[in-house]
Amino acid sequence: MKLGILETGEPPAGVKERFGDYPSMFRRLFGEDAYDYSTFDVAGGALPGAVEGCGAYVVTGSSAGVYDALPWIDPLKDFLRSAKGQVPLIGVCFGHQIMAEAFGGKVIQSPKGWGVGLHRYRIEEAQAWMDAAEPVAVPASHQDQVVELPPGARVIGGNDFCPMGMLDYGSDRAISLQLHPEFDPAYAKALIENRRGSRYTDEQADKAVMSYEQPDDRLRVGAWLQRFLESA
Repeated sequence: MKLGILETGEPPAGVKERFGDYPSMFRRLFGEDAYDYSTFDVAGGALPGAVEGCGAYVVTGSSAGVYDALPWIDPLKDFLRSAKGQVPLIGVCFGHQIMAEAFGGKVIQSPKGWGVGLHRYRIEEAQAWMDAAEPVAVPASHQDQVVELPPGARVIGGNDFCPMGMLDYGSDRAISLQLHPEFDPAYAKALIENRRGSRYTDEQADKAVMSYEQPDDRLRVGAWLQRFLESA
């Protein structure tokens, strides 16, 4: 399968050089030889010429907000609307949010503040591409949240901090999640340290870094996403 990665942002300078960009993180998560990967620098103005150019698409995370007045936001929404129901779609973090906005939902900068560190989601509605309905612990890094569901979307996972953390669009063959299964814990901790004192207080940063002493389920969730692509 040709898998298109819609790259909507990049890690901060100094961290990117050590851990690579977001497309490389997804290639490591899924396997370098698992798909015929094609990357599109959406934040740089590049989108696929046609939806059918790839068999499926993944929308990455970004430091941007879906409500930001950036020239590439609306074209990305238009592309996602044209792709919905035509090819499988996966949205991660910002990808989760932009899909919800494009399909008729609402995203805000949450008054709850930053969600950072290893977050545990309960599975509200197990899907055929999951292995089981046990909760998952996966890296989180966000301050925006989906607060209104798009028509036809169902909540399949989340927690009290982020109730709409995983969405399924049913027959439209699209799923999304607020968590970051592509984040290796070493990268997640380096990102926290990069933002210590600016986005996070020392107390928030210390708590988030300590959370990665626990086991995570990022590879399990990565396998879910691959089974979704195969089944969709």
